[in-house]
Amino acid sequence: MRNIIVIGASSGIGRELAIQFLEKGDNLFLCARRAVLLKEVHQKFPENSHCLPFDVANHEHAFKMLSTIFTESKVIDMVIFCAGTGDLNPDLDFGIEKPAMDINVAGFTMVADLCFNLFKRQGFGHLVVLTSVAGLRGGAAEPAYNASKAYQINYLEALRIKARKECLSVCITDVRPGFVNTAMAKGEGLFFVAPVAKAAKQIRRAIDKTRSVIYVTRRWSLIAWLYRRMPFSILLRF
Repeated sequence: MRNIIVIGASSGIGRELAIQFLEKGDNLFLCARRAVLLKEVHQKFPENSHCLPFDVANHEHAFKMLSTIFTESKVIDMVIFCAGTGDLNPDLDFGIEKPAMDINVAGFTMVADLCFNLFKRQGFGHLVVLTSVAGLRGGAAEPAYNASKAYQINYLEALRIKARKECLSVCITDVRPGFVNTAMAKGEGLFFVAPVAKAAKQIRRAIDKTRSVIYVTRRWSLIAWLYRRMPFSILLRF
């Protein structure tokens, strides 16, 4: 039985991942802002789940809550960061952009640093973060979201390099979903939209294989390859 923290376990991919790990018998700490939704999952798995509601955007409180879990648990095998936000913002309203920075950048960095240092002290650990294919290029529809996901991708690569240079048994997994049928899938012209259960199943299998970078669903690896190499003149048409 592994001790796993899932941040963003109240809905979407995070909730489905939590359920799949709970069904396998792992011990989970369910973290998210919406306590009511966390309790719904806990009630299905009362013996091996624990609800710890907090908002990642409240960095100080989130830090204290996570530190408490680390202190009271003998070991934390894995932390899965699924929290994230992003909204369409064609008018560049800073009020819409700010939550993406508070959660996807500052909140993510706080969690990543805290977890990496914990894993370094205990001698091992696995950090999993849901970034996005959107982080591979800029996007006019959701500028802060794309930029924040690019930040996460870059930061995770830095942590992977750091772990390798320091000879640490710390695994860093960057999960890059395409379109998944969740509230985060916004806008027109969506394609290859995956069911949540299918996406979570592929992510869980990749996590168990300690993959460094994965695309979900798998067909998005080809899309990502083309997306990265797309000339700017073509990108302007989208």
